[in-house]
This record gives sequence, C-alpha cells and structure tokens, in this order.
Amino acid sequence: MVRRLVDGMNLIGSRPDRWWEDRARAMRDLVAELERYVAHSGEEVTVVFDGSASDERPAPGGAARGRLWVAFAPGGRDAADDEIAERVARARDPGALSVVTSDKGLAERVREHGAEVVPVGRFRRLLDA
Repeated sequence: MVRRLVDGMNLIGSRPDRWWEDRARAMRDLVAELERYVAHSGEEVTVVFDGSASDERPAPGGAARGRLWVAFAPGGRDAADDEIAERVARARDPGALSVVTSDKGLAERVREHGAEVVPVGRFRRLLDA
C-alpha cells in the first residue's frame, strides 16, 4: 500500500485560485479532495498543515475509513516541513513513504532518509483524474 505524506500548504499553493483569501476554506477543500482520492486509490494519506487546528479548519485526526489523516504543525511558516521530515526520519521504513512536495529543502531532507518525493504538479494530476 502506498503511504503518502502531503505538504498541505505546498499542494494548495500549486493552484493560483485565490486560496490565500481564505486559508481555512482551502484546507477544507483539499481535505475533501483527499478523501475522494483515498476512497478511489486505496492509498493511505497524511496531510500536514502549518499552524494549529481551529473550528474553521479541518478537524485533525483520521477520516475516510482510517486512510486519511489530518495533522497540524504549530510553530511558524515551515513547521509542516519540519513535522514531515521528522515523521520520515522516525519511520521504520522511510523508503515506503512518498512525500508530496515541491519544496526543494524538504525534498532534500526526506530523500536523505530514503523517502520518495512526488512533485505537487504530478500529484495534482492524480487528484484531478
């Protein structure tokens, strides 16, 4: 089974649809897309967003029959990158993880541990298919 870690804001930012005007809505919309994706693909996906959970943002935790997980990384702009890199470093088998990001720094960090990196453009095409 494919296990993906998604850099949530990096994926949201790949589409210039004025997401910056309502970040919470953009996060909710992405989670809804990912719920449909895991239902059809059978993959396991964890999306990590910068910041803290709130009433307006998607609820943290599991959804979609345990195949989609939503996480928040408080602590600033690149907190999600740090959280994703830590999850890869702690994984029993980092080579079994696929990290969705186009952030070059994050990509380099997770590749050092053996994780695959999928650019957001390629993953966006999978979501849109």
